Amino acid sequence: MHFRPLHDRVLVRRVEAEEKTAGGIIIPDTVKEKPQEGEVVAVGVGVRDKDGQLVELAVKAGDRVLFGKWSGSEVRVDGEDLLIIKESDILGVIDTIVPLKQAA
Repeated sequence: MHFRPLHDRVLVRRVEAEEKTAGGIIIPDTVKEKPQEGEVVAVGVGVRDKDGQLVELAVKAGDRVLFGKWSGSEVRVDGEDLLIIKESDILGVIDTIVPLKQAA
């Protein structure tokens, strides 16, 4: 099944949280919080402003994003648990920083 969100909604796959703390303590599943980071799977076409012009979304499929703890609605698409959220609930896009090669 192919799923496309409508308007300013975004389909997000949660990124799994770390199972250990920085000190090496293993966190049991019962106390883990749901991650607030995810990968955008699909986006809607955007919304219309008051003049009727289509305003496209700032995120695209493949972006890694941070979103609010209680944001969105959980859905199951093709046997996978995903999250549908409005673009306004996305706090930011995580850019991957590529280290510069040092001059030889």
